[in-house]
Amino acid sequence: MKTTLFLAALVAVAVAAPPASHDQHQVVLLKQQLHNNIGTGEGYEFSFEQDDGQKRQEYAEPIQVIAEDGSSQTAYRVRGSYSYQHPDTKQEYTVTYVADENGFVADYPKNLH
Repeated sequence: MKTTLFLAALVAVAVAAPPASHDQHQVVLLKQQLHNNIGTGEGYEFSFEQDDGQKRQEYAEPIQVIAEDGSSQTAYRVRGSYSYQHPDTKQEYTVTYVADENGFVADYPKNLH
C-alpha cells in the first residue's frame, strides 16, 4: 500500500513539473505607436516592433460603401503588414494585407510554408 502511494505521488510530481525549455527569453517591445480614433470616424493606426524580429503595422481609413438596400454606409478599409524572422536562418518574411468591401486579400512570400 505504501509503495503504491509513493509511486502515485512520484508520478504526480513528474507530471506536474514544468516542461524543459531551451529558450527562456522574454520578448521585449522595442517600438510601439498608437493612434486610436475609433468612434470619431477617422479610423485608426498602430505599429510595433519586438526584439525577436516581429513587426506589425496597420491602419484603417473610412470609406463609403453601398449596402444591399442601396444606401450609402461608412465602412473601413484596413491595410497592414506583419513580419517575422525564421528562428534558425533569421530570414525575414513579410505579409501585407488589405481588408475592405472586397474581402480580405493577403500578399505573402511564395517560399513561405
